[in-house]
Amino acid sequence: MATKLAFYLLLLFTSHFRFSSSGELRSMESIPDLQDSMYMVIDGYPCVRLLNLSGQIGCSNPGREKVVAPIIRFKSADELAQKSAVLVSMDEVQEFFTRHAVFFIFKLVVGCVSTYVEYIMYPKEITTLSNDSRFAKNIGGVLVESRAGTRNKLQGFSPAEKFPQAEFAPYSNISYQWNQIGSGIMWKAYDFPVFLLSESSRLTLQEAVMENEKTKSGYTTNVAEFELVMQTTKAGTPHSESCLKEGACLPLGGYSVWSSLPPINISSSYQSKPIILLVASMDSASFFRDKSLGADSPISGLIALLAAVDALSRVDGLNNLSKQLVFLIPTGEAWGYLGSRRFLFELDLQSDAVNGLNSSLIETVIEIGSVGKGLNQEVKTFFTHTAGVSFAINDTLDALKRAQESLKSENVSILSANPSNPGIPPSSLMAFLRKNPLTSGVVLEDFDTAFTNKFYHSHLDDLSNVNSSSIAAAASLVARSVFILASNNKDLDSSILGDIKVNVSLVEELMGCLLDCNPGLSCELVKNYISPTTTCPSHYAGVVLGEPTPKPNPEYVDDISRFVWNFLADRTAIPKTNASSSCSQDCSNKSEVCIRAETDGKGVCVLSTTRFVPAYSTRLKFDSGFWNVLPPNSSDPLGLVDPVWTESNWDTIGLRVYTVQDAAYDRSVLLGGVAVTILANLAIVLTRTFITKALKRD
Repeated sequence: MATKLAFYLLLLFTSHFRFSSSGELRSMESIPDLQDSMYMVIDGYPCVRLLNLSGQIGCSNPGREKVVAPIIRFKSADELAQKSAVLVSMDEVQEFFTRHAVFFIFKLVVGCVSTYVEYIMYPKEITTLSNDSRFAKNIGGVLVESRAGTRNKLQGFSPAEKFPQAEFAPYSNISYQWNQIGSGIMWKAYDFPVFLLSESSRLTLQEAVMENEKTKSGYTTNVAEFELVMQTTKAGTPHSESCLKEGACLPLGGYSVWSSLPPINISSSYQSKPIILLVASMDSASFFRDKSLGADSPISGLIALLAAVDALSRVDGLNNLSKQLVFLIPTGEAWGYLGSRRFLFELDLQSDAVNGLNSSLIETVIEIGSVGKGLNQEVKTFFTHTAGVSFAINDTLDALKRAQESLKSENVSILSANPSNPGIPPSSLMAFLRKNPLTSGVVLEDFDTAFTNKFYHSHLDDLSNVNSSSIAAAASLVARSVFILASNNKDLDSSILGDIKVNVSLVEELMGCLLDCNPGLSCELVKNYISPTTTCPSHYAGVVLGEPTPKPNPEYVDDISRFVWNFLADRTAIPKTNASSSCSQDCSNKSEVCIRAETDGKGVCVLSTTRFVPAYSTRLKFDSGFWNVLPPNSSDPLGLVDPVWTESNWDTIGLRVYTVQDAAYDRSVLLGGVAVTILANLAIVLTRTFITKALKRD
């Protein structure tokens, strides 16, 4: 009875704490109902702590405890009066994290008619928020609003650097600005939590901050509670080497995929065909960990590659080609070209992950970069960025021109990049060129001298930022070009090229699966191959789980890598006369792989050379359950500049909003209660005394 009485008393005094957009209270019948009424869990995407050999970037609670702070709206204030959770609109983010101070210069202008004072406004040197301790000390956390249509209102937003990963460039001009709109704010460290709000949560936070603004002198305040405590903060490990030793972090990376068309006879020790290597990256980056779509950069290139493979797989006579087609889809490219560098490293070792490949046979590398924004006035225009001059490069450019001519009816144009460019743009080809400067390579992009993607490495680089006809045109161009190169026939019949047709519906389906939550990874195409762990796709590389191996446990491989592996294995497979053999993991024939094993537990063995390649830093070694950082090796020039990226572990990440009473009000209530108690006791004593005296007189 006492417990029930306490519950109802608590309900009576706290039911007004939870704000509600409807203004109505929900019926509550238990303690969990009461908690749900008092605390609103907010859906959002966190910025997390990443580390490298020299320090850290990203966001985290400053200590080991949760952060609780009143919610205020950012109004370009230079000072915060107290520790606050700042609600920032998307168009204010750049201003907030990169603060521009303004000063005026006055000069006296003496004219023939009059004399006047002219003032000129100059911005001071940019002060990043991560270095502005005076302002940052009172930031309890940051809540970023992002609403539908925001991208159309912004001129651009890119938290990446102006020359992404310049340290890996195969040329000396690293001050060049490929990403002119880049602010670099995602490469700074912030000792406070930052969350990107979902659409529904944005409305909740707006209501909370409006209530705070209305009741500035009131006794209640809406606060945000941030739970973004990183293990590296707890362990006191400020860089990758120390946190790996303490087990407080894991290396960034995952699993790249490579495949060949037609399959390579791995039982033969002698491979003589030159290799045409077609490359497209499968990972992107963003200020917010789980909101890394990278629609134009680089997933448009990935979709174009998959569509090109699909088109080539339907061509007859692939076994008669003079050259071998190999497809590489690396991951971890946004974090030091982890996938392509590890692929080259495994080639040097001739490991099982690259069995059947020989690096000396790679004749040309063709990379499909950002190709989702090539549509301009009904013309799909692409630019070829080359590394040096060679016969192989000239042959590739000629093949691209011939492919363009075969696509005249589709208004496809291909142009050479401006010769004033310092070299190729940021791309996986950089890793190949730093490994071997004589590598012949071409990068196909939708830009010439600078990125046309104004949302590079931003959560706003989404489905609405790309065009399906541009991606399909790039796929057609690449499919026909590599077929021309592989056939080594300059008099190839145009009718043969005409038979290489990209399935535009497949391109659109891939876009819906890989770049949107609806249908997202629950689309039929993906579910035909794997059982996805989530619906909304994200192309953040993630971390390496367990011991890296060319035959990993599917639980340790992300959805995108597993889907790409299954798709390529299926499309590049040789049809079998007996296709009834089922499998759950491996096939008896070493030349075969088991696809669709996740869908119903009964996969199918197909003859295909499709492999996983672990993607992680070449400066790391996994030994006896632990990761160790290896000393730099002069034979690995990229290892000398390798940051060795890791991600901090954490227990839970959460954000919730609730109402608290002002401490002064609580004290006044307490004092009032004490006063009432004293007066009540005094009244009781006086009343008792009065009654006693009255009774005695009677």
